[in-house]
Amino acid sequence: MANLKEIRNRITSVSSTMQITSAMKMVSAAKLKKAQDAITAMRPYAEKLTELLQSLSATLDGNAGGEFTTQREVKKVLVVAITSNRGLCGAFNTNVIKGAKSRVDFYAGKQVDIFAIGKKGNDVLSKTSSVIANESSVYDNLTFDNVAAIADTLTQKFVSGEYDKIELVYNQFKNAATQIVQTEQFLPLAPVKSDLNIAPADYIFEPSKEEIVLTLIPKSLKTQLYKGIRDSFASEHGARMTAMHKATDNATELRNQLKLTYNKARQAAITNEILEIVGGAEALNG
Repeated sequence: MANLKEIRNRITSVSSTMQITSAMKMVSAAKLKKAQDAITAMRPYAEKLTELLQSLSATLDGNAGGEFTTQREVKKVLVVAITSNRGLCGAFNTNVIKGAKSRVDFYAGKQVDIFAIGKKGNDVLSKTSSVIANESSVYDNLTFDNVAAIADTLTQKFVSGEYDKIELVYNQFKNAATQIVQTEQFLPLAPVKSDLNIAPADYIFEPSKEEIVLTLIPKSLKTQLYKGIRDSFASEHGARMTAMHKATDNATELRNQLKLTYNKARQAAITNEILEIVGGAEALNG
């Protein structure tokens, strides 16, 4: 059994760790509220924009989307892995990294590169895969304009023929305790299947449908990427809050066990001292 000094040092160390994890939990909880409100407010707009684009595209020819809908033979694939810049958030980053690696394995025999958004994904994936860029600085100032610049870069890589397909891998926010790894096709735009049972609405378009679609597609792509990063950002704080909550509970349990062990050891030491005193007194009396 460890001596009393060692147990006291462990109790002090665990108590300090518990204070840190508790503080991190409260900070993540405060940031989660803001991030959750942002992604909750954005989802209806993103879904409605996608719905509008799909309803317009369904009434046009297959090539109406121009270069954004060009279906080429898939030889070069770019996987955009959206992770975080910081750790201590459970399996949040690990799940995205596994998802990105599974896409690399899925396209075995083809050229598959990684476009990392987040330091954690870049640090791990750069050891096993080809990472062409890392845009971790976007989290320093997460705005639509900064994300739009990244979306323009990805779009240019597809339009120029540098890559035949671009996919997003990220954590979708469900609640503070649950994050769902999503794999979405970014480019080319997937063909839309129109519902034959629903009669198309009769609208007068100004400008033409083709011009509206070509205007909406770049905006829709930027919104899709921004929603993915916002989802990941909210998921990160939810995962960290949950992880720190569990860490605080484990530290509390460990501290209680150490205190019990300390009290037992202290009681045993006192008992030994009493026995020594009694034994010495009996020896003197004898």
